[in-house]
Amino acid sequence: MWAGQSKWSKENEPMGEINVTPLVDVMLVLLIIFMVTAPLLTQGVNVDLPDAEAPAMQQNIEPLVVTIRANGDIFMQKQKQPISIKQLAPRIQAMRQQKPGLPVFIRGDAKTPYGRVAEVMSLLETAGIRKVGLVTEPRR
Repeated sequence: MWAGQSKWSKENEPMGEINVTPLVDVMLVLLIIFMVTAPLLTQGVNVDLPDAEAPAMQQNIEPLVVTIRANGDIFMQKQKQPISIKQLAPRIQAMRQQKPGLPVFIRGDAKTPYGRVAEVMSLLETAGIRKVGLVTEPRR
């Protein structure tokens, strides 16, 4: 060691930087995973909704959704198993007791017979629900 040379040279100095490349790689993979899985989590039961010209509703609470498939099967919320029409009113009454102001929407397939939708709406009325929203797709 000569005069003026410190004990630590540039080669022996500890590195004070964090390598963020692996962190960015992990974050991009997580972002892609969440982008792919998020639509699958929110969909519930697939139905072909009818088209209509109606403004989008602004909701700050998640509504109770009753889905009716084209074959007449009824689903509540995002359940994968259909329920019988006799089970519908008691289940909705129980949910409305927990959350009295809970809005109720019907997602009916475009090919669902009108009689089946009317039957479900009648049961909702007997369950004490006076206002029911019908979910549609915007016109293409």
